[in-house]
Amino acid sequence: MDEKTIITPQGQQASPVAKNYAGIDEEYSSFKKAKVVVLQVPYEKTVTYKKGTVNGPAAIIDASKKMELFDEELNQETFKIGIHTMDPLAVTGLEPEEMIGRVYSSTLELLKANKFPVILGGEHSLSVGSVQAFKETMPNISVLHLDAHYDLRNEYFGSKFNHGCVARRISEICPIVQTGTRSLSKEEKDFLGAQTNGSRIKTINVYDILEMPLWKDVISKSLSENVYVSIDLDVFDPSLMPAVGTPEPGGIGWYETLDLLREVSKDKRIVGFDVVELCPIKDQVASDFLAAKLIYRLLGYIFPMKK
Repeated sequence: MDEKTIITPQGQQASPVAKNYAGIDEEYSSFKKAKVVVLQVPYEKTVTYKKGTVNGPAAIIDASKKMELFDEELNQETFKIGIHTMDPLAVTGLEPEEMIGRVYSSTLELLKANKFPVILGGEHSLSVGSVQAFKETMPNISVLHLDAHYDLRNEYFGSKFNHGCVARRISEICPIVQTGTRSLSKEEKDFLGAQTNGSRIKTINVYDILEMPLWKDVISKSLSENVYVSIDLDVFDPSLMPAVGTPEPGGIGWYETLDLLREVSKDKRIVGFDVVELCPIKDQVASDFLAAKLIYRLLGYIFPMKK
């Protein structure tokens, strides 16, 4: 075994430097020293339109190597907090429930090792597993869900763990605050209409954003002290992010998204996040780069460094 090889949770072999997020050198990417661990989940089983999310994690890792590691907004080199990248989780061919179980156990082991998990999908259904792990370790947690779709179906195409059901399943685990949403079914509309004031689901959709100057404050105040962030990349307008499986017109922009994440990171304690549903387009890398940069910027908000 190479001297730079480390065996990490679940016996996975740590990635060599060449496979690290942002191509970070060993000094800042070893599992032992890193605060942050990137967990890749290249899973695609329940997608309902354009396929290719299985290639999302690899595309993000590849694009990240072309980023400038100095963050011009934050005036810091965020990679120096230590960012380790795990080999892709072995989930090919698994049923959704099995994949969710594997994400749960991997995330739980990272939390027990005092690591900050960043999970790359892959389809959105994986978030159920990571949220379960966080709920087990920190009961006072809520989820900030950025998505074009409400994902509140109870069952879709015969599965309760379809990517179109992820927010419904998360709401059964802990409170969830959704934003950027702009597409829902009649079933989801009726479900939301039947919710009481004590509901664990709060939605600030794109129409609310247009009419609510303080929408970011409303979202932040609706979250618990500990927050897990789940970002489906189709929350962005397709003009910015065309490389998703189910694009929807009228999405939010880059700076709106950063403003929200910056505010939440200041007001609350973000304890982990996922970025899912990238569906890479051949010879078009702008979307891959957006995802990679979004991860780096959000890590910078969460881990501000002393100047």
